[in-house]
Amino acid sequence: MAVDRARIEAAVVELLHAIGEDPTKAQFSTTSERVAQAYSEFFAGVGEDPLEHLRESVPIDQLSDAVVVTDLTVRSMCEHHLLPFLGVAHIAYLPGDRVVGLGKLPRVVNTLAARPQMQESLTEQIADALVEGLDPRGVLVVIEARHQCVAARGVEQTNARTITIASRGELSQPAARAEIMMLIGAASGDERHG
Repeated sequence: MAVDRARIEAAVVELLHAIGEDPTKAQFSTTSERVAQAYSEFFAGVGEDPLEHLRESVPIDQLSDAVVVTDLTVRSMCEHHLLPFLGVAHIAYLPGDRVVGLGKLPRVVNTLAARPQMQESLTEQIADALVEGLDPRGVLVVIEARHQCVAARGVEQTNARTITIASRGELSQPAARAEIMMLIGAASGDERHG
C-alpha cells in the first residue's frame, strides 16, 4: 500500500490552519510536500511483508553457534504521538539448517520499523519474523531507542533510553541469553568507545 501523499499534503495544510498559522506564508510554500515525502519514507513499511527479505536463505551443513549483528539503525514513529524514536537494534540467532545474507537482517528491521509502532511491539515483530522466516534454534532481539514523545514533550527526559528485549527458542534460556547479551554489550561498547 503506497502512502497517499496528496492526502498528507491536504492534512498538513489543515494542521497549519489548526495551530493558527497561515499555510500560504512563504515559509510554508513547500512544507506540505516535504512532510508528505517524509511520511512516505517513515511509513514505507505499511503493507510490506518483512519475510520477503528472508526468502533467499542459504542451507548450511554445520550448525553455527550464533549469528550476532549489532547496532542496526532503527527509525520509527510512535503510534501514540506520531513522533520519531531513534536507536539501534541488536539481533542474534542460532541457525537451524540455513542462514540468510547479513544485509537481509537490516531490511527486516527497516520494513517493520517503517510503520506507526510501539518499540515493544517492534522488538517482538522482528523476533517473530526471524522465527517464521528462518526457523532458527533461537532468536534474541534487543532495541535501544530514544523517544521524542518522552524527550520533546510531556516529561521532557532528553537522555532517557528505552531498552526492549524479545527472545525465542534456545535464546530464551537465561544462560544462553546472558552470553549473547554480553557479546552485544561488548560489540556495542567497542563501537561507542573506539
